[in-house]
Amino acid sequence: MTYCGPARIEPVRHPPRPAPPRPVGVTIYGCQADEATLVLRLASSYGLAPIITEAGVTEANVDLAVGNRCISIGHRTPVRNYTLLALSQIGVKYISTRSVGYNHIDLRYARSLGITVENVAYSPDSVADFTLMLILMAVRNARSIVQRVDGHDYGLPDRRGRELRDLTVGIVGTGRIGTAVMIRLHGFGARTVAYDPRPRTDAEYVPLDELVGMSDVVTLHVPLDEGSHHLLDRRRIGLMKPGAILVNTARGGIVDTSALLSSLETGRLAGAALDVVEGEDGIFYTDCRNGPVPNQNLLQLQARPDVVITPHTAYYTDRSLSDMVAGSLANCSAYEEGRHRG
Repeated sequence: MTYCGPARIEPVRHPPRPAPPRPVGVTIYGCQADEATLVLRLASSYGLAPIITEAGVTEANVDLAVGNRCISIGHRTPVRNYTLLALSQIGVKYISTRSVGYNHIDLRYARSLGITVENVAYSPDSVADFTLMLILMAVRNARSIVQRVDGHDYGLPDRRGRELRDLTVGIVGTGRIGTAVMIRLHGFGARTVAYDPRPRTDAEYVPLDELVGMSDVVTLHVPLDEGSHHLLDRRRIGLMKPGAILVNTARGGIVDTSALLSSLETGRLAGAALDVVEGEDGIFYTDCRNGPVPNQNLLQLQARPDVVITPHTAYYTDRSLSDMVAGSLANCSAYEEGRHRG
């Protein structure tokens, strides 16, 4: 046998590894510090290179989006039409709003400019939990009790509270948030009735006028658009059950605030709990302690012990903020890859 020596082993030749795709630029407007932390942590996993600014998008800062087709915006700053025009002129084609609602942007005008606008979904539990808190505060007169105790008046309140199991709660809008509120109320033994143009849950649906007339508490969970502006107008507020309470964690423009004030002043309604108020833009999310508050209706509401006001904060939890940031980044990434919902 002839020994020919060890066989020569040819090295395996792998094809050159392609360079990783270059991150796509996206401008994040209205990005507060807590959101920025999440953006910086998550952006690379979506193949995005973010430019972050705390300022809301305006025609003065659209240059931050030059070279980017996508931007992400918050709901705190209304987007004016001339800002949309400026964005389209620099090549922006897609806007992801870090909110469920669209009322801060003119969708029709954006569409006419060839700009796609999409929202995000986030945990409905944040707003649902807060809504239930406001309902409980209102039916137990919590604000007036706390105010009395702050002044060292420890006597019983002038008005007894009510228990949820004895009340009918009308839920206007049965999307994800309205349904989550309904589930919570059932846990307290309350009777619920519902109104929605598109019934979608196993609920007792009634016409809106009937709902407001039979409910001890009316809670609002519909988006603000042309059809829902002043959905609770003077006529419908006049139909509300004497001694009823109005709760709004949706959008301020759904309620005619002047009509609400009139009903509170006459004593027809027992109270209101509002996380949103007409004309809140430029006031909520700012520190107005050393300056004027340019909204007389808001000031009148705040002066009343039967009204609870919170500054559009129902959504603001760790989980919902994470959902909104991740959802907006995912939207932008999907658009760049041709996978967006639109």
